[in-house]
Amino acid sequence: MKKSMYAIAGAALALVSSASHALDEVTVALAIAPAVHDGAPYAAAQELGLFKDNGMTVSTIIFQGAGALLPQLAGKRVTFGYPTSEPVIASYFSGKDPLPLRYFYNGVPSNTMEFAVLADSPIHTLGELKDKKIGVGALTWGTIPGGRAALRAAGLEPGRNVEFVAVGAMGSGFQALRTRQVDALNFNSSWHDWLEFAGVKIRRIAYPDDFQETAGNGFIAHVDTFREQPDLIRRFGRAYTEAQVVCEANPRYCVRAFWRQNPSAKPAGDEEKQLADAAELLSRRLKRVLYLPSGQPRVPGRYDLAAIRKGIAAMARYGEYPSANVPVEQIFSNEFVASFTEFDRAALVKRAKAAQ
Repeated sequence: MKKSMYAIAGAALALVSSASHALDEVTVALAIAPAVHDGAPYAAAQELGLFKDNGMTVSTIIFQGAGALLPQLAGKRVTFGYPTSEPVIASYFSGKDPLPLRYFYNGVPSNTMEFAVLADSPIHTLGELKDKKIGVGALTWGTIPGGRAALRAAGLEPGRNVEFVAVGAMGSGFQALRTRQVDALNFNSSWHDWLEFAGVKIRRIAYPDDFQETAGNGFIAHVDTFREQPDLIRRFGRAYTEAQVVCEANPRYCVRAFWRQNPSAKPAGDEEKQLADAAELLSRRLKRVLYLPSGQPRVPGRYDLAAIRKGIAAMARYGEYPSANVPVEQIFSNEFVASFTEFDRAALVKRAKAAQ
């Protein structure tokens, strides 16, 4: 009953808003171009009108890494961003004013980053990456500090006895590993899933436990947006959560929606196999994002501040941060989390299952 009342009230507000005001124009800055596993929710939200129902239009802009994205957000040239957290945390140690930004939606609540080597590689542990080359998409990637810390935890020293090499995202990076231009890749688990779906046998090497339940990519806004447009944050987070529910209920629809909006991303070959693989990839991603390792559902968008403090302490211990003294509550907010699930889930799932 409560969920239904929320849904009715939300729909009424959206109708009033659209009748009397133009839809809010929202731009989301991404550090890398979305692939089907992380771009499908945007596509579903566009096609099913979830953003519009919440009183907004949403477009995405791609920047080369978090280092290029964050100044755009700090300068309020984009509405929201979706970067990793390390560069924002690091700004508190710069000796200057920290970035005037704050996270409001935990998009990747567990660490999806990992190292991968070819299955016939002699490398089985992080320590065995000594004197090796590790491929990353770009040297501006915000995930690199975490990768460096993980290697230091294994007794290595990046830049001295192990090297990061820019190889490009996904396909070009996969080729670099296949042709042994690099000894390993430091990509997210979904990209490594893709590599396996392409028939390449790999071995995955996880980060140490201290890095597993820390904040990865999340939606972030200027602190002025928190103060001046809190309802915009609530509505965006709700629409994004709805999109994830849709994609969990009907991943094949979300893949098709992504391909319709990004025709160049649709792989050639057997369409049914490609659709099945992509749907499986999306489902794996959503399982990691929406559920705890125990199988219990997470609270969408919520930050586990204790886990974040543990991760920051590990980053400090392995030399990426000068200390663990960071005002975590100022960087990560759960202020709007309750609003993100204020919709009729059963009705949305029914709608999703009927979508083609």
